[in-house]
Amino acid sequence: MSQTNKKSVLGLVFFTVFLDLIGFGILIPIQPFYAQKLGASPAVITILGASFSAMQFLFGSFWGRLSDRIGRRPIMLTSIAITALGYFMFGISNSLTVLFLARMLSGLGSANIGTAQAIIADSTDKENRAKGMGLIGAAFGLGFIFGPVLGGIFVRFGLAAPAFIAAALSSMNWVFAFFKLPETSPVNRSDAPKNEISIRPQLSWTALKHAARHPHVGYLFFTFFIFSAAFSMMENVLGLFIQHYWVPMGTLGAEVEGTQSASLTAYMLIVVGCTATLVQGYLIGKLAKRFGENKLLATGPVLVGISFLLIPFIGWSGVYPGMLGIAFVMACGSGVTYPSLSSLISRSVDPDEQGGALGLGQSLAALGRVLGPSVSGLLFQIYPGLPFWTGSVLLLITGILAFVFLR
Repeated sequence: MSQTNKKSVLGLVFFTVFLDLIGFGILIPIQPFYAQKLGASPAVITILGASFSAMQFLFGSFWGRLSDRIGRRPIMLTSIAITALGYFMFGISNSLTVLFLARMLSGLGSANIGTAQAIIADSTDKENRAKGMGLIGAAFGLGFIFGPVLGGIFVRFGLAAPAFIAAALSSMNWVFAFFKLPETSPVNRSDAPKNEISIRPQLSWTALKHAARHPHVGYLFFTFFIFSAAFSMMENVLGLFIQHYWVPMGTLGAEVEGTQSASLTAYMLIVVGCTATLVQGYLIGKLAKRFGENKLLATGPVLVGISFLLIPFIGWSGVYPGMLGIAFVMACGSGVTYPSLSSLISRSVDPDEQGGALGLGQSLAALGRVLGPSVSGLLFQIYPGLPFWTGSVLLLITGILAFVFLR
């Protein structure tokens, strides 16, 4: 592709992922209440959220490796169509069984991030790869900003309305990708490797070992998993933590207390989303050229780890604006971590393995998002600050190891 076409592809991938993440973000405000309407207990509601990440874990490698074999374009079109179907089924769900199936379908379709990253890797050189990966992070940030806002607007028309809006957006996304997204894979299909490892489409220990034969890829996979697990531990108890310290319980009524807690949590998430968008959409390329992805990957987890360490102390102080300052530092750390991880993985494997390796990374990140929340609730019940301190220890160790492995 020409340089102009490569830049055009980057914009197309950004817009595709952005629309996908808006659809996901729209459901954030309504999912617990929709499941509750169908008789779900809090434990079942949590499992419903985990089912989405579980499908991403199981199929992230599938889409990535399949894109190495048959091309990026057909994988993106297929996965976007599955996502739209999942959102539509969510809107028409009249039982928990259908609702779970809907979320699992959406998780299956949304497991295409590794393929989107492979398109970025196909379309950038090594010097600009981190900047290209940052576009996906920026799309994530913007999607998480605008998605919940749209969900809050359309929920006044009924709990199902945001799901139908998400399905419409995904359908528009498919039409857009069908007419605009080109094939970018550089592999000649007739010359593609035919050994068992290269054609295996699913996540497996053998596939991990095969990818990890490249220098430092094993450590990068480990970091993907630990960072995602620690960050999801924070995400799943953040609202409970804010409610515990800043919303008087038992005096305003459950609905008012929940609304106030959600609003305070939303303010913090908006700061995270805006900051991460700025870092990953604009600053990451400049920072990578000046410091290199290795140093950024060592610094990012440390910044987030320090943020987690301080959150319980902010709660003790009762000064809520301190949480907004923590959100800024946290977003800076995560904003340099994910693009650096993706860039280093793509640069560490052979060109015909990029989709599979990036898909494996996304699968491990999804596994972290399944396992992290499974323990964070229990830790919170023991002590509200414990999930944050546990995540802090994991992240600080990860940052220290980066100085050792990536020198």
